[in-house]
Amino acid sequence: MASNGTLDRSSTIGMVGDFIALTKPRVMSLLLVSAVAGAFLGAGSTPSFEVLIAVLVGGVLASGGAASLNMAYESELDQRMGRTKNRPVAEGRISARTAVFYGIFLNVGSFLVLTLMANVLAAILAIAGTVLYFGLYTVILKRTTPQNIVVGGAAGAVPPLVGYAAATGSVDLSAWYLFVIVFFWTPPHFWALAIMIKDDYARAGIPMLPVVRGIEHTTVQIMLYSVILSALTILFGAVSEPLGWIYMIGATVLCLAFIWYALLLTRNPERQAATRLYKFSLLYLALFFVLVMVDSVVA
Repeated sequence: MASNGTLDRSSTIGMVGDFIALTKPRVMSLLLVSAVAGAFLGAGSTPSFEVLIAVLVGGVLASGGAASLNMAYESELDQRMGRTKNRPVAEGRISARTAVFYGIFLNVGSFLVLTLMANVLAAILAIAGTVLYFGLYTVILKRTTPQNIVVGGAAGAVPPLVGYAAATGSVDLSAWYLFVIVFFWTPPHFWALAIMIKDDYARAGIPMLPVVRGIEHTTVQIMLYSVILSALTILFGAVSEPLGWIYMIGATVLCLAFIWYALLLTRNPERQAATRLYKFSLLYLALFFVLVMVDSVVA
């Protein structure tokens, strides 16, 4: 009996872990930081406790729901890639149908939480993020064009809009500036990853830029987007009223480092340099949003 009880507990824990894995928690964490930063910028200080809870809970549900729908649709692709072959749907631990219902349930929950605790605009934007990620990127673009991540990157740029709308009930130029910065951050980030696992993408038949146009062409595009991203990041500090010298100093350092890593990859287009840029790009975006939050409060 004790043995059966242990097995039941182990099975339950494993199932809970699989449902958590469906939400891609590591990806979600950066999306939540961006949404909270949007709320700070919109409030011009620390947002109310209710707004923060709405953004965090609504963000977890919307992001997790979009990820679950993605895994349900891409289970066959995931089986062909070393990076994703152990995902719950790919391995058959959770059925695609269950993942779809779970994703819909989480998105409905997100809409209700944001509507009741913030406003309808924030709720609509959260659902729009799911539609862009699943409908536009996953279903339409990912398997059809090497520019998939450029256009599809709009989905990852939605969370700051959600946070801003939750705090203000509107979306103005500052919010859209956050959107544009994340939009231009996305290609160099994911193209660095695509260089790292180029063979995986080729085996799965996904036309990522390094697979279709080669690594050297991709590094040139990464450099171009890195320069544009850096210019936009610094310009944002000049045009956004809540931000001041703390943001400008920090943003300048981050941008110089980003361009440096992109330049290293351009000069040495190999996996190791791509890995360094990929890892730094995650740090870059996280620290960028931290700067936005800190300067929104201090200013």
